[in-house]
Amino acid sequence: MAVSAQTDWLVSLRRELHRRPEPAWCEFYTTARIVDELRTLGVDELHIGPEILADGERQGVPDEATLDAWLAQARETEVDEDVLDQLAGGYTGTMATLERGDGPTVALRVDIDGLPQQETDGHGHQPTEEGFRSVHEGYMHACGHDAHTTIGLGVLRELADREFDGTLKLIFQPAEEVVGGGRPIAESGHLDDVDALLAVHIGLGHPTGEIVAGMGGFYAVSHFDAAFTGTPAHAGAEPEAGANAVQAMATAVTNLYGIARHSDGATRINAGEVAGGTASNIIPEDAYIQGEVRGETTDLMTYTRDRAENILRSAAEMHDCTVEVTRGSEAPSAESDEAVASVVAENAEGHDHVHTVTPHGELGASEDATYLMRRVQERGGVASFVGVGTDHPGGHHTATFDVDERSLRIGVDVLADTIEDLFGGEHEESARQS
Repeated sequence: MAVSAQTDWLVSLRRELHRRPEPAWCEFYTTARIVDELRTLGVDELHIGPEILADGERQGVPDEATLDAWLAQARETEVDEDVLDQLAGGYTGTMATLERGDGPTVALRVDIDGLPQQETDGHGHQPTEEGFRSVHEGYMHACGHDAHTTIGLGVLRELADREFDGTLKLIFQPAEEVVGGGRPIAESGHLDDVDALLAVHIGLGHPTGEIVAGMGGFYAVSHFDAAFTGTPAHAGAEPEAGANAVQAMATAVTNLYGIARHSDGATRINAGEVAGGTASNIIPEDAYIQGEVRGETTDLMTYTRDRAENILRSAAEMHDCTVEVTRGSEAPSAESDEAVASVVAENAEGHDHVHTVTPHGELGASEDATYLMRRVQERGGVASFVGVGTDHPGGHHTATFDVDERSLRIGVDVLADTIEDLFGGEHEESARQS
């Protein structure tokens, strides 16, 4: 495919995906649309939905009614009904394989889910002005996963036309936004023969034309729900007869933010959603906190999580209430390997539209690609999380987020050439100069 035609295809596909964002484990249309594209490429193996997910390992799965509603919505589109049947129950995602010889196995992971974020319809927002704003009100691709999916398919299309000695695995991972999809893929066995893994993210504060060859600084994260139960009473006539669940919750929130910092590194905590009570004249019987803890390392996350759980229990006891604490999705920390990041940097240096190559960057947030990275590293392979810079008018997870579509082609070229070099081959010079 000519360079200009390939670029047009990338832009068109990204816009199509942007119009139909789907949240974690509800990526029914998105997965089926990816499968449509993969089948046109004649991949050697195609694994769909539950075939790439280890049993019992999914995290952050929504309730059945939510899954059914999004599946029904996907059935109203023109994607393959048989594929949708395979994905029912929230078993989304897919993996394609190209086999070209006995050389190394290289994997590329991209994430595919959107966010529960309303997209702006304001002046100057390109998706609004050019007709590809989200059709699902209250949901959008506010973190660039539509671009990631497009880059992944572009890399596969590019390499399908090249000769190399080895096996390529392209993983389209669901549920990154709830750190829920990385673990079941890591535990599925599909990574156990992988020699080198690449993961990719667009933006992250880096402009178009910059490549970050290896990201580090992934915070380990653990989500939690705390449900407080007290005793109701008339707030005016008999307040002493009650046990105030909101008071217990508020005590917990104040003290969660007082957890001591640690000398080994940074920690984070957030009570992201809190609520309780039913009326101003009733001592509240119920209250809850939905929150998260993070740490610069997995050990630091565990330190913060253990102290948070102790605070939640103590706050409940202080106010004669009970609390049920449920751990949610978790992801570990990880670091990129210089052995593969250096190959990314070398190929980025040779691209006409890359003006800055940064060897190492710090994410300062969480990502469940860390499950995949650690799985490969623990079995003797290497991994790198690659940043592809893009100019965007609003920050990640905001209503005005968008990507500079020039970065799609840059991401495809750098990653395709890197993968070919990891196979020990020589890529086409024309791809670098697109």
